[in-house]
Amino acid sequence: MPTSITITSEFSGSVVAKGATDDLSAQLLRHAGFKQIDDWHGRRHRLPTTTPLADQVAIASHAAEMLRAARYDVTLPQSLDTARISPPVHALGPYAAGAELLSITDQIRAAEDGASLQRAVDLLLRPEHGALERVREALEAAGEQVNDLDDDAYALADRFGFASEFVSSAQSELVDSEAELRRVGASSTSYSAARTVRDHRGAALTTSPAANQAKVSSASSSQMPPHTTAGHPPRASAPDGDPGRSLRRRSPQHLHPRLVLPADPVETCRF
Repeated sequence: MPTSITITSEFSGSVVAKGATDDLSAQLLRHAGFKQIDDWHGRRHRLPTTTPLADQVAIASHAAEMLRAARYDVTLPQSLDTARISPPVHALGPYAAGAELLSITDQIRAAEDGASLQRAVDLLLRPEHGALERVREALEAAGEQVNDLDDDAYALADRFGFASEFVSSAQSELVDSEAELRRVGASSTSYSAARTVRDHRGAALTTSPAANQAKVSSASSSQMPPHTTAGHPPRASAPDGDPGRSLRRRSPQHLHPRLVLPADPVETCRF
């Protein structure tokens, strides 16, 4: 009676093969990519939980094929069987390549900095596997095929050839643009940061309105002449430092306007 081996996917995400108790089945599972474990639960084979889903399906399907070829009875769920998994039907049908280009366009529009923009554009400009290179090759192949099918359709073949050269010119125009794309936005960001620092510094050094008002009041008070206790400004002293000089220069009439003295008492007595 053939040995029954079951390959399942656990809730942890790991794929486990149970029932391979003999050396041949264990060797086939190890050859497919399973890791053998021998503990108190017995012998079993499993894939790491970090194994990508596509690899899990490929390894499990390959192991099942080898085991069945060795006349083992293998139970494999549909989710791990490449022969039973139907390929997904793309919404655009035969125009899936256009859908992939739309996806690249969305990545370009969603780029938040120069580095992410460069990674998205690289899907177009990669010299060997970029989208532009594939389009150029397709146009070139179309022109060559037109010539092979009809020698008289050389004008149409030339048009495809010209289109292929246009794409090649576009590639040449954008060659070595990776470094420039990564720097996109870096200068504006640094300028904005420097401007923010200057604004904060200017705000920190700006004098408050109260301080300005205090300065104005202080300047006004310093320009006003000092007053004496009687409310009158003090009399300026003479330039030579003699305070009585200004008094001696004034006439008696100015000092005592109501007292009129004769110019010469001796002359008055003579008359």
